[in-house]
Amino acid sequence: METFENLVRAEFTPKNTYLNTASSALLPARTVAALQDAARLRAEGRSLDPLFADVEACRAAYARLAGVPVERVAAGATAALHTSLIAASLPPGAEVLTVEDDFTSVLNPFHTRGDLKVRAVPLERLAGSVRPGTALVAVSAAQSADGRIADLPALREAARAHGARTYVDFSQAAGWLPVDAGAFDYSVSITYKWLLGPHGAAFLVVPEDLGDLAPVQASWVAAEQPWASCYGPVAELAHSARRFDSSPALFTYVGLRASLELVEEIGVDAVRAHDLALADRFRAGLANLGRTAVPAPGSPIVSVPGLGGLQAELAEAGIQVSNRAGHLRASFHLYNTADDVDRLLEALSG
Repeated sequence: METFENLVRAEFTPKNTYLNTASSALLPARTVAALQDAARLRAEGRSLDPLFADVEACRAAYARLAGVPVERVAAGATAALHTSLIAASLPPGAEVLTVEDDFTSVLNPFHTRGDLKVRAVPLERLAGSVRPGTALVAVSAAQSADGRIADLPALREAARAHGARTYVDFSQAAGWLPVDAGAFDYSVSITYKWLLGPHGAAFLVVPEDLGDLAPVQASWVAAEQPWASCYGPVAELAHSARRFDSSPALFTYVGLRASLELVEEIGVDAVRAHDLALADRFRAGLANLGRTAVPAPGSPIVSVPGLGGLQAELAEAGIQVSNRAGHLRASFHLYNTADDVDRLLEALSG
């Protein structure tokens, strides 16, 4: 097997200091090639039917990464779409426990229902805030704004004790953090961040019994026999989580298949060790500059209060980061190096 370094250098050729994976990842060379091949297929008028095999290959790869049987994985386009499916399944008046300032896609579908009791608490108080009558707890495994990591084991135990279901968004975690999706009732992840894919794909994991979800968005692809279900009502929905699929953006899944193959080839543990070492280097450098990041131990996302206004200036200098609510957010992934960290620190010291 090729070394981590050789694999990464063969796949990524950034033209700047890119520290913004928490927004979107760089695409591997193999992914770009796959997308170009798919575009050529369509441009030349050849059949796109073989591309549906890429959807199933991606579903299987995500199932392996999430540690669940492939029958529990639904394929869609966005996290919000899957959240909406879960929100639609709740009875009027149900209490949904959320985290203050979590990412909107995890929250808003519960609010737009209008007849649910949505309660928000600080992240560190989440597990302790589950109570009798809580129907669902929804949270991101890693917070988008600042990288703070939820105490998922504590949440799982608290929810179990009170009979609440759990919904975890792994969008800022899958790809660097080992995912145990089977420990929760529902979970979701988009794929254009740490999983290195194009925009337009997201996976929902549901329980074996399908979790009382109603397939309110079911189309022909949700049928047990999709190609025999293109006209009229679907006679038989898929017996697996595929009944919650939405029609796939085929080119996205072509590219994503190549990206997930790379993630599996390198391994999440190797990616995690690499990413966290760089994040820790940045935190240590910040301390030397007299700056303190938002506490987020064990996260590759580092948020620095008060420096968000420097984003445009840093971009001019060829350093890509994010401005989130006035905080500078840097995020480190497998294509980053110690030189990238030091370049950002040097720019901040000026």
